[in-house]
Amino acid sequence: MRAPSHELTIAADVLKTRRRIAAHSVGWALSASGINSLCRGGAVEGAGASEGEGGEQIASPIVVGTAEDDSDDPGDHDANPLAGELAAIDALLARSETVIAAANAPSRRKDRDPLLYESDWDEAARLDEWRAVLSEVEGLPPILQAMLALDAWNALAVLQHAPWLGRLLCATILSQGGITTAGHLIAVNLGLKTISVERRRHPDRNTRLSAILHGFGAAAEQGLKEHDRLTLARTVMERRLIGRRASSKLPGLIDLVIARPLVSADMVAATLEVTPQAALRIVRELGLREMTGRGRYRAWGIL
Repeated sequence: MRAPSHELTIAADVLKTRRRIAAHSVGWALSASGINSLCRGGAVEGAGASEGEGGEQIASPIVVGTAEDDSDDPGDHDANPLAGELAAIDALLARSETVIAAANAPSRRKDRDPLLYESDWDEAARLDEWRAVLSEVEGLPPILQAMLALDAWNALAVLQHAPWLGRLLCATILSQGGITTAGHLIAVNLGLKTISVERRRHPDRNTRLSAILHGFGAAAEQGLKEHDRLTLARTVMERRLIGRRASSKLPGLIDLVIARPLVSADMVAATLEVTPQAALRIVRELGLREMTGRGRYRAWGIL
């Protein structure tokens, strides 16, 4: 109905990035290819990319043949009739490696709006500094690693328009260290919101680290409360299954509303493979709460 706000756009980017990190393996986000892929919106150059004097990226040379192809003697081709085909395969592999390397190393954007991006903000150098900090704290406990990595990310201000990415990478460190499960990213943002700005941005480093640690604890407490709330909601909804037939669609709807914060009639119909009218009837039977207060395009949840 209206253009999305700036805050809603940022929230959509955060959610999309969280899903990307959760969909990959545990250590993907902290790998070189993972960080380059996540920072691609900030036009960060990948480590190891060669540049010329003007700052342009120099592509690796493309191999178009082998040494045997330079011979003009037709007898050589008769002796090895597959030489031409093998040379074509080698050229194809070389081109493929060049394309893959270019895809993994994001290119530098030269058409950036100077009103939105500072020209002297070298995100590649800042990212290299943060990676150096990450390698220095590698042998420390996961909690301490995450604290130091997040403080370094905030101090270096790696990305101009994505400071929230550091919190997601911090959650990845906790997941990789076994503090949380492999498929869970702790909501560090929610915990840090409970800490005062003065403590989180204090000039003293120990005060900032203490604030980050308390933010981790607050996020863990909120996660446990949310788990208890969902468990209680599932128990209450499962009471409506007493006396239902085995072919009832209510168990599937319960699983859907537990997994999603909001569900619509189309989502219920697609998941349970029923008509939209049947989806509305099942929602009424379960007694879900309507969240939008509207007559059309409604959504339900358990909040």
